[in-house]
Amino acid sequence: MKSKYTKRYPQECKRGAVGLVRSSGRAVPEATRQLGVGLGSFRFPELTEDRHRELLLPSGHRRRHEKGGAEGQIGYFRRNHFTPVPEVDSLAELNEMVDQWDLHHGHRRIGSRPRTVDEYFAIEQPLLMPLPGEPFETGRLFMPRIDHYSQIAVRTNRYSAPTRLIGKRVRVILHASHLVVYDRNIEAARHKRLIAKGSCRLDLNHYLEASSAGRAPSPVPPPLEQARSASKFTPVHDAWWAQARKVHGERDGTRALIEVLLLNRHLAHEHVVAGLAAALRAGALTADAVALEARKAGQAEDEPTIGASVPAVPGQAPATVTSLHEWRLAHLRPDTKPLLSVTPYGQLLRRRRTSGSDHREGEAQCPCPASEA
Repeated sequence: MKSKYTKRYPQECKRGAVGLVRSSGRAVPEATRQLGVGLGSFRFPELTEDRHRELLLPSGHRRRHEKGGAEGQIGYFRRNHFTPVPEVDSLAELNEMVDQWDLHHGHRRIGSRPRTVDEYFAIEQPLLMPLPGEPFETGRLFMPRIDHYSQIAVRTNRYSAPTRLIGKRVRVILHASHLVVYDRNIEAARHKRLIAKGSCRLDLNHYLEASSAGRAPSPVPPPLEQARSASKFTPVHDAWWAQARKVHGERDGTRALIEVLLLNRHLAHEHVVAGLAAALRAGALTADAVALEARKAGQAEDEPTIGASVPAVPGQAPATVTSLHEWRLAHLRPDTKPLLSVTPYGQLLRRRRTSGSDHREGEAQCPCPASEA
C-alpha cells in the first residue's frame, strides 16, 4: 500500500523532499522515517539507479568521479601524460618518457600537502622491506610449438625462431618489453615485444640457414622488409648485393650476401657495414673480403692510433682490398722450431751385406723372393 505522501506529492514536491533530506544532514533512512515516506517516494523514472543514490546522499558525501589515494594519482598521470596517447616507435622509448615524467612528478605537491612526493617517499623508504638478493623471474611462461613457418604464437602476436627448431616445443618467457625463446636451457631467440595485436616480428637472421641450404632462393621478403625498416639491412647492403648479382649471377650473388649477413653473428653490425662499403669501393664482391675489411674496421676502432684510416682524396686511386689468404700468410706466427733432419732416416737404408746376398751396401734389400719379383 502506497504512503499518503506518495499520493499527495507531485514530482515538484518529491524534488523538494529530496532537498529536505540533503539539508537535514541525517541519514536517508532516518529522514524517510521522520517524513513517513518510503524510499520509493523519492524515485524518478527518468533517472538511473546510480543517480538516485547520488541525489539521496548529502552533498558532502556524494561519490566522486575520481577515486582517492594512489588510484587518484594514476588518473592524474593518465590525464596529464597519456591523453592523447603519445606516439612512439618502441616500448623502450615510451619507458624512457615515463621515467622522465616520474622524475618530474617527484617534485610535485599533491593537493595542499606540505611536502613533495620525493620527500614523502624518503620518509617511507626506510620502512619498506629490502629487495631480495637472489634474482627471480618476473616474466610469464609459455610453451608454444614452432610451426612450419619457423614462427611461434605468443598471445595474439607471432615471432620468428631459428629454422632448426621447426616442429619442436620451446620455452618462452614474456616480459613487459621483450620476450626470450629458450631451447632447453639455451637462448635461441630474443625479440622486442609487439604492442599491437595480430602483428608479426621476423628476424632475418633466423632464415639465413634455410636460404644458404637452398631451401629458399633469396632472403625471405617479410623478414627482409622488417630488417630494412629497422636499419639492419642498409642501402650499402643493397648496393653490394646488386653488384654481386651482376658479377656472380642471381644465385651466387645471393649466396654471397647470405654469407655476409651471417657475419653479424660474431661481428658488430657497424663493422660489417664498414666492411661492405670498403669492399664495394674496391670492387671486391666476396664474403671473405667483407669479413677481412670488417675485422680491420674493428681493429681500427679498438686501436684508433695504430693504422688509422686516412680519408680518400679526390683524384687518388680507389681503395684496394688485400686477399684474405695473403693476409693470413702475412700474419702467421714466426716458426721458432729447428728444421727437421733426415739423417736418422738414412740409417734405415744402410744395411750390412749379408752372406749370399748380391745387393750393394746402401741399397734396400727386397724382401720378396726372386721368383715372385
